[in-house]
Amino acid sequence: MEDNILKNLDSYLTFELGGEIFAVNVANVLQILELPNITKVPKAPEYMKGVVNLYGSVLPVVDTRIKFGLPETEYTANTCIIVLSIEIDGTQVNIGAIVDLVLQVLEVKEADIKPPPGIGEKYKSEFIQGMIKVNEEFIMLLDVAKVFSSDDLVYIKDSVNETNN
Repeated sequence: MEDNILKNLDSYLTFELGGEIFAVNVANVLQILELPNITKVPKAPEYMKGVVNLYGSVLPVVDTRIKFGLPETEYTANTCIIVLSIEIDGTQVNIGAIVDLVLQVLEVKEADIKPPPGIGEKYKSEFIQGMIKVNEEFIMLLDVAKVFSSDDLVYIKDSVNETNN
C-alpha cells in the first residue's frame, strides 16, 4: 500500500526569486552551492553570469532573475546556485541557476498540481509546468527544459566547450 502512495508523490525543491516561490523537480537537481566567484564569458547574453569550476568541470551560471525578466539585485548570504541537469539533444547539460534563497523540499501528489496560469501572468507561462497551493500560497512548478530554451542550452554548451578547449 505504501508503495502506491510513494509512486503518486513527486519531490520538488522550492526556492525564492523576487519574493515569489518556485519549485523544480528534485530529479533535475544535482546539488546546491554557495555563491562562488564567477568567471565572466565574453559576449554572453545578459542572463548568463559566467562559469564556475565544479569539481574540474566548467559549469555555466545563469542569473534566474534576469532570465525571468526580474530586476537584478545585490547577492546576499542567502543567494546560492542550484546545479541543474537538463537534457539537450540526448546529452545531459549541467547549468547553475542563481536563486535568492533555497527553501525546502516538498512532496507533492500529482493530483494536487493545478494547470499553469493563463495569459497575462508576469512569468512566461510556458516555463510553468503547474501550480501547487501550500499554506494559502501558490508555488510555481518550473519545467526546467523550457526555462532554458534549446537555443540557450546550445549557446551554453558551446561556451563550455570553448572554455574547456
